[in-house]
Amino acid sequence: MKAYRELAYSYDRLTNDVDYAAIVDFYWDILSREGLQPRTAVDLACGTGSVALLLAKKGLRVTAVDMSPEMLCMASQKADRMSNRPMFVCQKLQDLHLPVGVDLAVCALDSMDYITDPADCQKAIHRIYKALNPGGCFIFDVNTPEKLMAMDDQVFLDEDDDVYCVWRGEYDHTTNICTYAMDLFQRSGDIWQRSYEEHQEYAYSAQQLSGYLRNAGFTSIEVFADRKLSAPGAGEQRIYLKARKGKRK
Repeated sequence: MKAYRELAYSYDRLTNDVDYAAIVDFYWDILSREGLQPRTAVDLACGTGSVALLLAKKGLRVTAVDMSPEMLCMASQKADRMSNRPMFVCQKLQDLHLPVGVDLAVCALDSMDYITDPADCQKAIHRIYKALNPGGCFIFDVNTPEKLMAMDDQVFLDEDDDVYCVWRGEYDHTTNICTYAMDLFQRSGDIWQRSYEEHQEYAYSAQQLSGYLRNAGFTSIEVFADRKLSAPGAGEQRIYLKARKGKRK
C-alpha cells in the first residue's frame, strides 16, 4: 500500500499545527553555532515543500526531493509564484543523486524513519554524504523508539471541515517497525470519498544512526533534544542529529 498517495491532497490541512518556521529556525541555530552560511540546500523527503519553501525564502538555492509524485505535485503548486523557486525531484533517498553538490541537507518530521530497512537507511546516509559539498552539514530528526513503542494499540484522530482521518498504531518488537493503518475521508463537493493507506516507521536509536553517520564518513556528530541545543533527556519523543562532511585538505 503506497503511502501519501491520497493523503497528499489533505496533508497540509491535517498538519496545520506543525511549526515549520520553528524547525527551520532550529536549523539556523545549529548552522550559526557551526559558523556556516549555506548557499545551497537539499530538502530530503520534502513532502508538500513547506521546509523547502522557507529555505528558498532565506535566499538559498534549494533542491527538494521526495519519492511521492503526489506530494511533489502539491509542493510544486505551492511554489508556483516564487521567484526563487525550488527544483523538485522524485527520488528515493537511498538512490539520491544530485547534479551538483549542496552546502546543507535537511530531512524533517521523522522522514528517515520511513526507511524501514536499516540497510537502505545506511545507503541513504552514504548518498547524502556524497551529495554534500566539503564542509557541508546534514541535519535531521527522528521519532525515538520510546515514542513509537508507546503508539502500539493507540487510535488517533485528525480532522477539519473537509477531511477526517483516523489511524491506528501497531508496534512490532521483532521488526522494530511501527505500522499506522490510516482510514482517510475527504470531501469532494457533497460526497465523502474514503481511502486507506498504511504507513510504517522504523525505530532507530540515536546510537544506531550515529554509527551509520560515522560509517558514511561524517564527523562532528551531535544529538539534540527536540529543537533544543542540548542533549536529549529521558523520555524524549523526538531527537535531532547533526553531522558534518569534512573539508578537503
